[in-house]
Amino acid sequence: MASKIEVKDLLEAGVHFGHLTRKWNPNMAPYIYMERNGIHVINLYKTVAKLEEANEALKKIASSGRKILFVATKKQAKDIVADKVSKVNMPYITERWPGGMLTNFVTIRKAVKKMAAIDRMKKDGTFNTLSKKERLQVDRLRAKLDKNLGSIADMTRLPGALFIVDTMREHIAVKEAQKLNIPIFAMVDTNSDPRDVDYAIPSNDDAGKSIEAIMESVTSAVAEGLEERKSEKNSGKDKEEDSKKEEKKAEAAPKKEEKAAEEKPAKKAEAEAPKKEAKEEAKPDDLTKIEGIGPKAAEALVASGVKTYADLADADAEKVKEILTEASSTLAHLDPTSWPKQAKMAADGKWDELKEWQDNVKGGVE
Repeated sequence: MASKIEVKDLLEAGVHFGHLTRKWNPNMAPYIYMERNGIHVINLYKTVAKLEEANEALKKIASSGRKILFVATKKQAKDIVADKVSKVNMPYITERWPGGMLTNFVTIRKAVKKMAAIDRMKKDGTFNTLSKKERLQVDRLRAKLDKNLGSIADMTRLPGALFIVDTMREHIAVKEAQKLNIPIFAMVDTNSDPRDVDYAIPSNDDAGKSIEAIMESVTSAVAEGLEERKSEKNSGKDKEEDSKKEEKKAEAAPKKEEKAAEEKPAKKAEAEAPKKEAKEEAKPDDLTKIEGIGPKAAEALVASGVKTYADLADADAEKVKEILTEASSTLAHLDPTSWPKQAKMAADGKWDELKEWQDNVKGGVE
């Protein structure tokens, strides 16, 4: 379990320092504690609460197997983000946000593939057949692509969420994520609008120490989610091995004992069937696997009674829209038109077909 971040740690890192009072955004008023020497001071108790909420959601996304794209192109943040995020094997953009990175993802993937093609040329000897001038041009192109897109080479489909440092600077990334209904997590200073993001962490996004403190907490939550996913996979493999061993033992045993052994589990299964069904009904499906549904939208749907893929498949898109709008104004922009169709595929267990549909529609094709 990741260590809980304390207000004292944030205070020492200078997370509470905001911008000049004349540069403030009035929507940040709930997160401002006071004004001192013409500078707004952020309420760190609210920062801790919002950070814990964001960490829980990021942990859930990471454990589901989706990628989280980190964006920080400002000078004081890029090195810190690159260092912390590379440790948890997540994609990041620290040089320049390429326009259409999300909305025109197919083109970005082509540029990444071009980088892989150049590497293949160097391995199979084709590169050496080029003239000196052509080799120089190819090397320059490879270096440029690696600088701008090298960190997202393993991201073969649209990310499950975005984490942004300074939404004012990365406003294009915010707009693209909003257009595709991708959940946005962000460090929000007193000059920013927290309504633009799903999970706002009120904090100083200009100081290196402040950025490092927040990123340390966030990446540890992501690492925890990845560990959970890994342990679930291992436990699944162990169960498969145990079941295979039991099958072999059953085959070797006499037929009479085999029949008796089969009758007992059958009776137990009949007796326990209602209990299992009740448990399964009580546990909702992971609705975030449907493209466009973030953690907040999933919570709103589950709270309204839409708990499973089958429930969502049977639901009317307009009714879902009403549920989201009533739950929160930040969810009102979501478009649930395709959700019942995706949910039907998920309910029928057609995961490959669902992934192919999501990739084709959203541009997440390799």
